[in-house]
Amino acid sequence: MSTRASRMNLRPLADRYEGLARAAEQLLNLELSEKQLRAFRLYGRELVAWNARFNLTAITEPEAVEIKHFLDSLSCLMISELRPPAHIVDVGTGAGFPGLPLKIAFPQFRLTLVESVGKKVEFCRHIVRVLGLEGVEVIHARAESLGRDEEHRGHYDWAVARAVATAPVVLEYLLPLLRLQGYALLQKGATGPAEIHSAEHALAVLGGEVRRMIPVELPRVAEPRYLIMVEKTAATPEKYPRRPGLPGKRPLVP
Repeated sequence: MSTRASRMNLRPLADRYEGLARAAEQLLNLELSEKQLRAFRLYGRELVAWNARFNLTAITEPEAVEIKHFLDSLSCLMISELRPPAHIVDVGTGAGFPGLPLKIAFPQFRLTLVESVGKKVEFCRHIVRVLGLEGVEVIHARAESLGRDEEHRGHYDWAVARAVATAPVVLEYLLPLLRLQGYALLQKGATGPAEIHSAEHALAVLGGEVRRMIPVELPRVAEPRYLIMVEKTAATPEKYPRRPGLPGKRPLVP
């Protein structure tokens, strides 16, 4: 994490994300440097510009981008174990969330972004270039295919997913990618507790156990959010993940 930046230095600078800086400090005890805040501002500007041509996100108002994209992504750091050195795979990353904000906050992370939609892959690669981020790989693929690739299966310390699919489905995407004693981190909305309850069978089949569920309250966001941390405690059977599309059509539920 970068050198401590005082609020006194941040507040007069109109071209920096004052609201994000304050919220990250209050929620996460994370103090973002001036360089990091400039990176977030450039990221937000590019997101809005690209969204005018491609439908990357429905959230484009600057304050909403700060809170609902950037701060929401950084809220993963409420899980204290999620710290460098670690190799993270972000499945269904979309416009780079939560992976790229985590990388900006902790450049020491190694990061792999996985996305199946070409325009979103192009945007992520563009942001990586524009921000000069090192140690980031962007892969154009479906999670089911990547989980059967020996270069990626059982390879990662952390697998994260934000608003990708229901818990039984997303666990079939994430757990095959993890090494033993690695962790899956699901970012969920109000349905999080019910979803993870419905995923008991999937967890038993895929080799995972829930270790923690933390509620997250974001400023000016009414809907509750949850971080669900799952440890990979046993090897995932070779037949999982199933072929592309099948986990969503036939989730691992009793």
